[in-house]
Amino acid sequence: MKKKLLAMLFASALCSLASAQWKPIGDKIKTPWGEQLNPKNVLPEYPRPIMERHEWKNLNGNWNYAITRKGESAPATYEGEILVPFAVESALSGVGKTVNENQELWYQRTFDIPSAWNNKQVLLHFGAVDWKASVWVNDIKIGEHTGGFTPFHFDITPALNKKGNNQLTVKVWDPADRGEQPRGKQVEKPGGIWYTPVTGIWQTVWLEPVAEQHITHLKTTPDIDKKEIKVEVATSTDASDKVEVKVFDGQTLVTKGAALCGLPIELSMPTDAKLWSPESPFLYTMEVTLYKDGKVKDQVKSYTALRKISTRRDKNGITRLQLNNKDIFQFGPLDQGWWPDGLYTAPTDEALVYDLQKIKDFGYNMVRKHVKVEPARWYTYCDQLGLIVWQDMPNGGRGPAEWQTHNYYTGADAIRSAASEANYRKEWKEIIDYLYSYPCIGVWVPFNECWGQFKTPEIAAWTKEYDPSRLVNPASGGNHYTCGDILDLHNYPGPELYLYDPQRATVLGEYGGIGMALKDHLWLPDKNWGYVKFNTPEEVTNEYIKYANHLSELIEKGFSAAVYTQITDVEEEVNGLVTYDRKVIKVDEPKVKAINLKICNSLNK
Repeated sequence: MKKKLLAMLFASALCSLASAQWKPIGDKIKTPWGEQLNPKNVLPEYPRPIMERHEWKNLNGNWNYAITRKGESAPATYEGEILVPFAVESALSGVGKTVNENQELWYQRTFDIPSAWNNKQVLLHFGAVDWKASVWVNDIKIGEHTGGFTPFHFDITPALNKKGNNQLTVKVWDPADRGEQPRGKQVEKPGGIWYTPVTGIWQTVWLEPVAEQHITHLKTTPDIDKKEIKVEVATSTDASDKVEVKVFDGQTLVTKGAALCGLPIELSMPTDAKLWSPESPFLYTMEVTLYKDGKVKDQVKSYTALRKISTRRDKNGITRLQLNNKDIFQFGPLDQGWWPDGLYTAPTDEALVYDLQKIKDFGYNMVRKHVKVEPARWYTYCDQLGLIVWQDMPNGGRGPAEWQTHNYYTGADAIRSAASEANYRKEWKEIIDYLYSYPCIGVWVPFNECWGQFKTPEIAAWTKEYDPSRLVNPASGGNHYTCGDILDLHNYPGPELYLYDPQRATVLGEYGGIGMALKDHLWLPDKNWGYVKFNTPEEVTNEYIKYANHLSELIEKGFSAAVYTQITDVEEEVNGLVTYDRKVIKVDEPKVKAINLKICNSLNK
């Protein structure tokens, strides 16, 4: 008993020592959540709520790290500790170092497997790793993955020790804007609208036990016209097994169906089924069960919603966006998803949902996720809160040089290398697969402002064919082709309708950028900008309302949606409605909410 007590005290002391050793690095501003971060309990929430199992193990926390020259073997010793899942460049990682294209970042930690998981397969999940990850367990290579924005996993069962600890090693190479991969706004030398690089693990790492026969993916497609939900269940087994899906409204069973593996399950919903909308974001819960020889082999919890995204001409011949067969003016902010302390990674789950709740508080019904993809929980919060998401593909290519072949006036697309094009196509498909079942996703945006824009009609057509249930905005503010469902204009600072397409919905994909620099809430004290700049919240609010009133006039003339830049400041940009550290709201919130609600409801006649 005494030995056990001593062991517990020793373990506790080691945890306390680790906590004492970790601290945020650098002197940049921090969010309230980052300031209170507990390194022993980092992002403990279940990372995939749209396909949930009750057993799992979180591997976030302190790992060893080292930076080596590209191509060198694994380091014999490590340089120190890094707090996963925060990128090595971030303050919350505790490291704050930049890794260039000639270097590689190594991670290492040990883990054990609960005895209750014996005789089960063990999956190792990564929410996202930017950009190329190679993974070993007990010095056995178990897999590689490229792509900085999508989740991936490996079955590590054959590499596990039957007893005791296991060693996990991860090697990452990320060339930032020196490479030919999608990378959003990350650049080696940040400034202006370009931000700090994000290298390595930046979402939760976790373990999950499963049976040999298990569910691997769910694809859910609602059809409100047929009052039907189609569920496609991918499994690790052959087609002789049975899958059953049950749909619930609270505790009440609404419908159920079954099929052999590999066949879709069409579920008939009642005639009075509830529809999902920003005003009433109702979600049905789902239970998906896999049977083998009549016995339950796997079961996951999920959810879905009945909703329809489409377009239709109104009585004046203007093509309008529709939700559930009714005209809706979609209005929301540009959301870049950056944090001063965590960069790509919100410090806590409370921080992650804060921005979305604030978007709802401001009266918006939509959000444009700008050249970034978020963790799964972010999209679940959009589903729960009732926010339609326009999802951008993160731009990429070999830096701005590859984009210089485009021209705003001639509309010439970029000529991308074969590697760059292959990376784009692979990751765009993975992003759509990853996000397909989230009801909030309403619009896919393959390109932004000509940044690496290539083969636009082909990419737009492929996107629409791959997911006909959503709208395709082929190029937000970019080279304009008569393809896809939307013509998207950008204009700063105020809204202007300078092009119009009667065949497609015409939208204002970006406008605004009203700046105000607030001392003690700035990324840099002397380098900050907005498209226009003011000195007080009253001035910013008045300018915002002036633009909104002009936007209201343009809705009658043809605009069907608009995106305001932006919800928060980001690094040198001070054009957010909220400061970068999320500590100050920079406008009169009730006044902004009132005009936003008026705009969102402008087509409800």
